[in-house]
Order: sequence, then C-alpha cells, then structure tokens
Amino acid sequence: MINPRVFESLRARAEQETSARAAIDGLVEALERSVAYAQGVLSRVHATPRARYADLLLPAAEAAVADETAKIRQLAEVASAHPYYKFNNRWTRHLQDAIATVLLTAWLGGSVGGSSGGSTDPGELGRLLTLEEVGEALGVPVDGPVDAAAAQTDVDVGAEDRFHVALDEYLSALTMLADELGRLAMNAVTLGDGALAVRISRFVKELHGGFQLLNLKNDFLRKRVDGVKYAVKRVEGVIYDLALRNLLPAEVGAESEDGETKTVAAATAAEKATDSRMGEA
Repeated sequence: MINPRVFESLRARAEQETSARAAIDGLVEALERSVAYAQGVLSRVHATPRARYADLLLPAAEAAVADETAKIRQLAEVASAHPYYKFNNRWTRHLQDAIATVLLTAWLGGSVGGSSGGSTDPGELGRLLTLEEVGEALGVPVDGPVDAAAAQTDVDVGAEDRFHVALDEYLSALTMLADELGRLAMNAVTLGDGALAVRISRFVKELHGGFQLLNLKNDFLRKRVDGVKYAVKRVEGVIYDLALRNLLPAEVGAESEDGETKTVAAATAAEKATDSRMGEA
C-alpha cells in the first residue's frame, strides 16, 4: 500500500515551486516595466545634441538605471534561494535589455559602473563597461572564470547556482549596444555632429573585431554577434556619405593611418574626376 505521506510531500513541494514562480514572475514584470522606461529615456538621445547630454539626458538615464538596479537586486534576493537554471529563462531576456541600457548610459558618459581601465573614465563619452563593471553597477555577481580542475570532473562545480549576470547575457547586450549606436550615428549627422558618427564608427568596428576573437557555441548568440556586421556597414555608409560631401571633421581627414578615411577620400577624388570628365565632354 502506498504511503499517503509521499503525495503529501510532493504536493508541498509543488506548492512551494508555484509560490516561488509567482514571486519571481511578479518581480520580473516590475523589472520589465523599469527597463521599458529606461529604454524610453535613452531613446531621446536620437534627438538630443551631444552638448545637451549632461543636462537633458544623462540625469534621467542614470535615475532610470538606478531604478532598474533596485528591481534587479530584489529579483536576485528571491531568485538566489532557488536553483539558477530552474527559473533563469523567466528573466534572462529582460536582464539582457537592462544590461544594454546600462552599457548605453555608460557609453554616452553616464556615471554608472567603475573605471574600465581603458582610454576613458566614468563620465566620459565612449566608455565600454566590462562584464565585472556591469555586475558592480547592478549589484549582482557575474560569471566567474572556469576552474580547469573542476571542468575535468563530472559535476560542473564552477557553475553559479545563484542569480548572476551570465556571459551570454552580457554579450547579447553588447550586440544591442552596437545596433543602437548604428542608429545614433545616422541621427547624429542630422543634428550636425559628424564627429560623433566617426567616433561611433571606430567603436563599432573595434567591437566587431573583438567579437571575431570569440569561439561562440551558442547558436542564438552567434547569430546575434554575426548581425553586428550590419551595424558596421550602416555606420560605414554614414561616414562614406559624409566624406563624399566633404563633411568629415578636419581632424578625421588628416589621419592618414585611418584606412576608412583613405577609402572615402579616394572615392571623393574619383567622383570629382568623373564629374570633370563629364563636364569636358
């Protein structure tokens, strides 16, 4: 005869799981609303002159990121009480979106995250946050380095069983950053800021070059990363059009080591020569 306590125990576990799922879903919905607001704030960058970022855009963006951070910490507190891979599919997309807003805010000069140790500092345009800095900004752990000894065992000892920012989530957010900057390059030109478009071009190309060094196994992520080349082409088209119209900033045209500048300069010369021959004819 079956002991009824077996099913009583199973029912209790099922109720606990249902309760945990409901609690996590409620926090994820709150995060989704917060992320949507942050995205709305950051969308203003496409109609805001760069000189007005500091007073018209960044304070609101930083406040929106702070609200996202609070929501993520609340989610982390609840989710960390349960196995990570049991529920992470419920928040991963929204966490990627949140990371993308943090990355864009930092790139635009917002004071989020720590010093990247690169050529830019907090509050400076063009800063790329590392995975660790994103975790610091959000107040949650991140994927750590793989332990070689643990990797040889049957059990994935190095895997985090608590809420954290996964490497794939960070990389996906980087592809979103590239897409958004590609759009910003075009809109910056309409606002008369060709120098910003040139800066974006260099950054996106470096980002794309960095992605080429990765041996990605995740098919979805590999497709996202492969799509960065379209952002590169979009920005290259903007720079090409600027060069044809002699609208590139003077300091850019003077950089002989810039391969892109050489290309567009040659294209400009060729077009002028063609126009001259047609005029003579």
